[in-house]
Amino acid sequence: MSDGRLSVFKTYKLYVGGKFPRSESGRVYEVTDSKGTWLANAPQSSRKDARDAVVAARKAFGGWSGATAYNRGQILYRIAEMLEGRRDQFVREVAEAEGLSKSKAAAVVDAAVDRWVWYAGWTDKIAQIVGGANPVAGPYLNLSTPEPTGVVTVLAPQESSFLGLISVLAPVIAAGNTAVVVASEQSPLPALSLGEVLATSDLPGGVVNILSGRTAEIAAPLASHQDVNGIDLTGAGADLAKELEIAAADNLKRVSRPQAVDGADWSADPGTRRLTAFLETKTVWHPTGALGAAGSSY
Repeated sequence: MSDGRLSVFKTYKLYVGGKFPRSESGRVYEVTDSKGTWLANAPQSSRKDARDAVVAARKAFGGWSGATAYNRGQILYRIAEMLEGRRDQFVREVAEAEGLSKSKAAAVVDAAVDRWVWYAGWTDKIAQIVGGANPVAGPYLNLSTPEPTGVVTVLAPQESSFLGLISVLAPVIAAGNTAVVVASEQSPLPALSLGEVLATSDLPGGVVNILSGRTAEIAAPLASHQDVNGIDLTGAGADLAKELEIAAADNLKRVSRPQAVDGADWSADPGTRRLTAFLETKTVWHPTGALGAAGSSY
């Protein structure tokens, strides 16, 4: 006796404000594997979806940036735990998306989870690296401390659908920013599945918002949006990156340009460049007091 079961296909949705909407336009587009075989229909985001994601990211920014660095690290580590628990799913999705064998896809997923843990450990350490006391003449304390830039648009790498995605997203939120992510146009499924992990973690809704669709169509309104404070152009080609950089100049967004090394080897040690790409430095002056009859200062 045959089981006679119908296939139950997964419905992929956007992740915006901690919820899973379909595109407001109702559009979808076909996602295929490396051999052209149909995998799923992904939502094709519109300009309205992009604006909604910015509103959600801005609403979440105060709470996320105001949380202690240690607490952000705890939340990021919890996400890594959940990624590990869904490892098999991500191995399958990465293998299909990037045309890898199961063993190579497993190595990619393991590296992505390790990368997430690595950034989780940096949340309460980056201030010690890029901040500190500055030597000044006079009875003053001069202290510099890093603060998050704000709402950051992240154009995920086109070729590395999971390790590359995490390598550009994790440092943005580890530093206290909130993010609007434009997933890989050809391989968005691992990114959309990541939204399901984030939704059931301790990460507040709106800290990460994930859109899928045509990169150029979604990125254009985000680059010119007056309430977006920064943009990472990693997933944009040279011509698109130039157009977006010009649009971003309208409100002096902080721009992270594509680097020659991006995409060459996402498993390489990332250093701290991406952690500091969307940090501002606040400097505070404070008078010191005199100690004792000699008037020595501290």
